[in-house]
Amino acid sequence: MNDSAAAHDDTILALDGLAKTFRVGFWGRPVPALRGVSLTMRRGESLGYLGPNGSGKTTSIKCIVGLIQASAGKVSLFGGDPGEAQRRARVGYLPESPYFYDYLTPVEVLEYVGKLYGMGARDRAQRSKMLLGQVGLEHAARRPLRGFSKGMLQRVGIAQSLLADPDLLIWDEPLSGLDPMGRKEVRDLMASLRADGKSLFFSSHVLSDIETLCDAVCILDRGEAVAQGRLSELLRSEELESEALVDLPSSDGRAAVLANLADLPGANLTDLPSGIRLLLPTAQVPELMRLLLEAGGTIRELSQRRDSLEELFLRKAVRRGEGAA
Repeated sequence: MNDSAAAHDDTILALDGLAKTFRVGFWGRPVPALRGVSLTMRRGESLGYLGPNGSGKTTSIKCIVGLIQASAGKVSLFGGDPGEAQRRARVGYLPESPYFYDYLTPVEVLEYVGKLYGMGARDRAQRSKMLLGQVGLEHAARRPLRGFSKGMLQRVGIAQSLLADPDLLIWDEPLSGLDPMGRKEVRDLMASLRADGKSLFFSSHVLSDIETLCDAVCILDRGEAVAQGRLSELLRSEELESEALVDLPSSDGRAAVLANLADLPGANLTDLPSGIRLLLPTAQVPELMRLLLEAGGTIRELSQRRDSLEELFLRKAVRRGEGAA
């Protein structure tokens, strides 16, 4: 696609059959890290990149930003070659464990990064001061990094990724190493960037943050994309569950009623001192009510549980891995 055509396309990032195989050991045994991952990200979208440890998230991110070469497949950035300087200059990258020379200060790091972007001295100074305040490091702006905690280094990494006001942010575990207050501040910053129209592509193991901040997700497992799409489509209403707390009369037929309840399709029953707790598909609630009416039982509480990103992740990645094992 040429640049004029790309201008009319809102695709900001596309992976087409991305694959990467590493050679390990004395004999160079091939180990596939990515197996044909394809996805499309739109301008202004926030996309969460999920997967268990070792699923290929960091490898694919390094392929996108050009730190490693893919074995097969294609990466398209802003509708063209990601290796072109003008396209890469529109990307702000935060690695999983940012590393800086420990004798530098945050101001010196941002000054150096700003020069790499070709920013003028006044812009570098203004942006550096604003961003260090935004990530909560104005008090340590001129302290050497050797005395910084992991969370403080993470904040420096976030600031440098934002320095040139990029259109696309690619962050690998941006909340790693932050204390609860720091995590809230970074989440608020990400929400603000999203509201400003920035495109965010980030990985995280904190699924609640992904669910709060993202429009779409891609779940990797052993180098394959096992689920992807907009959250509103993946967390489908037909996968809703209901939770019921019911009372049964003490009678000789109680055991048979319990057995009938447990036999409801998809039901999970727990006999508690306070009553019978049932998790079941919402579609089975009418049948539950019919069985209770026949047995003389009552529903004390009934609530609906929405399908969550955590449950989707467990179904698509963790339980898939258990089945393979």
